[in-house]
Order: sequence, then C-alpha cells, then structure tokens
Amino acid sequence: MNRPATLFAAMAAAILAPLAGARAEPSHGAAMIGEPALPAGFAHFPYANPDAPKGGRITYCVIGSFDNLNPFILKSLRTTARGMIDAIFGNFVFEPLMARNYDEAFGIYGLLAESIDMDAERSTAEFTLDAKAKWSDGQPVTPEDVIFTYEAYTEKGRPPYSDRMARIAKIEKTGERKVRFTFNDKADREFPLVVALTPIVPKHAFDKATFDQTTLKPLIGSGPYVVSQVVPGQRIVFKRNPDYWGRDVPAKRGFDNYDEVTIEYFLNAAAQFEAFKKGICSAYAGGGYTGMDALQVERELDFPAVKSGDVKAEAFTIGLPPVVTGFTFNTRQEKFADPAVRRALGMLYDFEWANRNMFGGKQKRTASFFQNSELSALDHPASDKEKALLAPWPGRVPQDVMDGTYRPPATDGSGMDRNVLRAALDVFKSAGFRLEGGKMLDRQGRPFAFEILTASETEGRLAAIYQRTLERLGIGVTIRMLDDTQMQQRKQRYEFDVMIGSVGFSGTLSPGVEQIGRWGSSSARAEGSFNLAGVADPAVDAAIDAMLNAREKDDFVAAVRVLDRLLISGHYMVPMQYNNDQWIAYWNYLKHPQKSALNGFQLSAWWRQP
Repeated sequence: MNRPATLFAAMAAAILAPLAGARAEPSHGAAMIGEPALPAGFAHFPYANPDAPKGGRITYCVIGSFDNLNPFILKSLRTTARGMIDAIFGNFVFEPLMARNYDEAFGIYGLLAESIDMDAERSTAEFTLDAKAKWSDGQPVTPEDVIFTYEAYTEKGRPPYSDRMARIAKIEKTGERKVRFTFNDKADREFPLVVALTPIVPKHAFDKATFDQTTLKPLIGSGPYVVSQVVPGQRIVFKRNPDYWGRDVPAKRGFDNYDEVTIEYFLNAAAQFEAFKKGICSAYAGGGYTGMDALQVERELDFPAVKSGDVKAEAFTIGLPPVVTGFTFNTRQEKFADPAVRRALGMLYDFEWANRNMFGGKQKRTASFFQNSELSALDHPASDKEKALLAPWPGRVPQDVMDGTYRPPATDGSGMDRNVLRAALDVFKSAGFRLEGGKMLDRQGRPFAFEILTASETEGRLAAIYQRTLERLGIGVTIRMLDDTQMQQRKQRYEFDVMIGSVGFSGTLSPGVEQIGRWGSSSARAEGSFNLAGVADPAVDAAIDAMLNAREKDDFVAAVRVLDRLLISGHYMVPMQYNNDQWIAYWNYLKHPQKSALNGFQLSAWWRQP
C-alpha cells in the first residue's frame, strides 16, 4: 500500500467534503441559464438613460374600468387599477425582490434585495435585503414582510401568486436583513427567479383577514410613486414619492422620470384614440399599448398634429418571438376535443386574403409559438435529445413538424381557394364528419356550429374573414362582440367556444414556469388561469418539466422545441399574423433612450422634455 498517497487522498477528501454542499457567494444577480449578462457594479440597464431629466406630467389612456387597487386578489381579477404593478407602464407602487433586465433572455438584478445566494441545485435561495429599502410610509422593508407576503398570497391571493407556496418547503428569517427560501421537490431551477420577481407587500399595512377584499383606499408600497387620486372606473393619479428609497439602485436608474402619471380609462378603442388625437393621452400604441402595426400607422395617423410634427410615430424592432395571436379553441368542450377537428378548422383561416385586404401585405404568418428564434421548431429538425423526450408518445408529432418543414396551408389569396377547402374537408371526413345538405354534420349527425367572441372592430373583421371560409364548408359561425369587462369574465370562467386572444401568449426567449399557466394540465380548469384552450396533455407537461429543469442550454433548447412541436401538432389555436415592428405614436414632448430592449420600447424609461 502506498501510505503517503492514501493519506493525501484522505486529507483531500476531508477538506473537500464540507465544500460538496457549499453555497456559492451571494451574487448581485442571476440568470436562468448561465451567468447574468451584467457584471457586479453595473451602472444601469442598457436601455435606460441614467441622465434622463426628472419632472413633468404624463397621461396614459387605457380601455376598460377598475374598482380595485389590490392587484393580488381574485376578486376583480382583471379590473384592478393599472400601474400598481404593470408590465407596460412600470411597477409604480409594488416592487419585487429583484428586477428583470429586458435586454437579455432572463436575467435578474438587485432591487429590494441587494443579493441572492443559491446552492448549485437551486434547492435554496437566500436574499439579503437592501439596507435602504423602505415603504412609502418610511418603515423599513423586513424579512417579516417577505414571509407575510407569501402567507397572504397563499391564503387570500389569486393565481399565480396563490400557487407559489406549493413549491416552498419553508421560508425563514436568517438574519436582520436576510430571508431564506427552501424549496421542495415540486420546484424547478427557474422557481428561485420567479420568487425573486414576486412583488412584496408590507405586513404592517395589510390585514390578512381582509386581504382578499377589493379596496379603493391608496395602498402602501415600496415603489417610486404613491396613489394621490382615485376616481373609480375613470382615473387614477400617481405622484412621485420624493423619499423613494431606490432612486440610486442600478436597476432603477433612468426609470420613473415623471413627477405625476395619470391613467385615464375609456370604454373602447375608438374613444381612446380620439382622446390621443386631442392631446389628452401622451402616447398611443394600440388599445393595449403593445404596439400598432404599420398599416394602422398608415391609415390612422393622418390628423393635423401628425402633419405639423407635434405627434411622432416611430417603429421599434422586437428581438423576441412575436406575440402569438389567434383563434383559441376551448378544448374543454366536446366539439373541440378532437385534434383532427381542430386541425381542419386551422386550415380554413385565409391569411393570404386577410394580409392583402386588411394589412396591405405588411404581415407575416405565425406558425410557431417561438417564431424567429432558436427555440422554434420551424426549420430545425428534431435532435436526438428531442426524439428522446418524445419517445414515450410515439406518433404524436407529424413528420413535417418533426423535420421542421411544417407550415400552415397557404391559399391563393382569392378568398375561395378550393384546394384548401377540399383538403380541410378530407380531414373532417377522416374525423367522422360529413357534409350533407350544405351542412357540416358531426359524428352524431348534429350540425357543427360555434360562436367566436371578439373584443374590437379589428377582431370582428378577422372573425368575419374566418367565418366566410368556414361557412363554405357548412360550418355555422356566429360572432359576438363583448366589452372588456364581459370578455374578461368569459375568459376567467372559460365560458366561450372560440375567442381571439393573445393574453398569456407573449413572446419570450426564456420560457419558464408561466408555461404551466398557459399550457399545463394543472391550470386547465383553474379559474383565472391563462390556459384558455384548456390544454391537459401529459406530453406537454413532460416537455415543460424538462424545460424547467434543464441546466445546460442544449437541454433547454431541446425541451422548448419539443413543447413547440407538441403545441403545433395539437392545433389548440389558429395562429394568425405578426410583424416584427412595434409602432408607437406620441406627442413630441416625450423622449426616449437611443437603445431599446429586446421586447421593444420601455415606457417606464421615457421622460418629458423640460
């Protein structure tokens, strides 16, 4: 026996043993895959101007109404005042532990918490709160606030906040400014980042017993603004908190530049646009502020203020997969339960006619849920890793989707392409349907008919194009337009046949746990989820699980492509069209940074010219 070598090995083992489960050093940030793009000590996010002047007022105009200021509860789920937490305008009142950098796939950086400390398996995450962090009433943000937040969400909150404790074994205060989350086996590698992005509420300002009740009383938060005026259903005004604690945090430099922000509510898109033309609204980017298309700009921006230069229109190029908008089938209903029926229906949307007659030929057809990215199944033959993930479900994905050549059927643009109609009819027949007496009859001999819900005139026109083609095959279609409140109620309760929707389908280069809410079996019947189609498929669940637990980029990409292939093959919705340009019109007293983020313009980084 070589005793010195054995002794050395034993010593090495003794030294390394404690390190095997050792935690990494606390970090200024974290990323879903790999390392965060910005180094420790970074000055500001790339798409913010740290020297942007502060001051002035701005008014945003939105469609709908509101009767509640608490964005975390199920009551008035979709009628909460905008701006309390807001992906478009900014989080005026409530903030998360860390802030997302929208110039990388998925990276987070210090906000209420100055650092995050995770073990290699991400089974625990400890956050150290910023010593300067405080609520708008001057009280410090504490670990107790973080713990209370999760207790309140779990007992009284709405999805997805109410579901998060199900993946947490315990939350504990580990120091004066430290709070540690220990995750259970239901958690995945993304979940610590989700925790970091969860808004925190003050324990001393909320009563857990009444947390689930709507309120119009201004709430205390840690954000840069406080609520100064509330006119229920009409207007909410936010004023800058002069004592905002986070103005010098790198993730906040260059943001929240107005002294006062007003959000005005309008009944419909026409009234909203007229208010913009009159100068009431400072900017207009379509009804939902997600951007106009080029044809809208061409047709609608012809009023005097545009011609004089007082109103500008500008396009921002999106670096993310486009938002997927389309006709969504409610597969909870028997009539849409068969994928073959959904496939046949999907063949009958005449994109080519719609593009030429509605969009001036300026749109492209959406065919993938991760279009124009390496995550898409299009133009990417399935790899060995993908085939292994799909092995338990043979035959679920057609060959053209497997080899990346799939494209939706293209028509001749005439509005009456008989070849496409004939092909769709063949698919209906293979599913047991028949065309008889000018009516499409299902397997039981019942006329096949359904209703499409729309929320705007544009959606109504798109539905009418679809209706015209469907009726040529004897399918009875009615179209019903609802106001925003009615539509949200129908969505929340899944009371629809087919609806045009994009809510919950925003493009991303880092799909994560939100995919469960969009496509997972657990969300298929959960009230208020974004799984509008009612997808409940173990193959989809397995793909999402593989995606969430991927540690290497190749594994992550393979899992997302499998998800894309399964969604395409399932025909849960009929994707329509997209354009990579995101247009916004604004009055020329507004200015913005030269660089935009991957997801386009960031209104929270704009400012008013002094």
